[in-house]
Amino acid sequence: METSFVMSLFRLIARLDIKGPNLIKPIRMEGLRVVGDPNEYALKYQDADELLFIDVVASLYGRNNLAELVERTTEGVFIPVTVGGGIRSLEDCRRLFNSGADKVAVNTAAIRSPHLISQIANRYGSQAVVVSIEAKRVPSGWEAYTDNGRERTGRDAVEWAHEAVRLGAGEILITSIDQEGTMAGFDLELISSLRDLPCPIVASGGMGSFRHLEEALKSGADAIACASVLHYNKLTIGEIREYIEKQFSDQGRSQARGEEARPQC
Repeated sequence: METSFVMSLFRLIARLDIKGPNLIKPIRMEGLRVVGDPNEYALKYQDADELLFIDVVASLYGRNNLAELVERTTEGVFIPVTVGGGIRSLEDCRRLFNSGADKVAVNTAAIRSPHLISQIANRYGSQAVVVSIEAKRVPSGWEAYTDNGRERTGRDAVEWAHEAVRLGAGEILITSIDQEGTMAGFDLELISSLRDLPCPIVASGGMGSFRHLEEALKSGADAIACASVLHYNKLTIGEIREYIEKQFSDQGRSQARGEEARPQC
């Protein structure tokens, strides 16, 4: 496979978790810490492939308050924007799309009313529907949680992902609750368990180094959503992109010589 084609498949997504007017960052979805102004950070991350805004308390209070933030952001940032949190109806979707969102991410409402996925897909297309799954390890595998990791569902996360795709989801955002905010690496087994899905998989929760990125891609992720590693300046969008380009360039040269590329970690 040509290097340029492989690169075109990978997406680097900056994730911004929002509570009220603030960009926040939890660890394992607990202990929310204020990071700063979300619009300022969105502008800082405009070299990413996409932005992902998640209202982390929207489902708890039954509303999504990100329309105004999305409208302000899209006035100065010209990359795709996905918005999630508290989306319960086609009217919620319409409001966010009219504000400049390109995709909506649904979790709690989709678990409670799976037909919502089909409704959104039928109205706006599957490419506009992301099903967000917050997964936590249990003895039998992974359980899907809702309400930003606060509520158990009793549903197997992998089975739910397959059902969501059958209902019309065009993308799965899989967040490991166990790894989220730790910068200690992704749950690679969780990512691998979804690699046979016929849609893109966005891995979230655990990005802390170039090695973690490479491991996630090899495990089947099509895109990586980063938060802490960017917010706390451990890595920048430019550094991550440069690393990926170098890796694929090295692989392309090695394949041309009939060799296996050695990771530059």
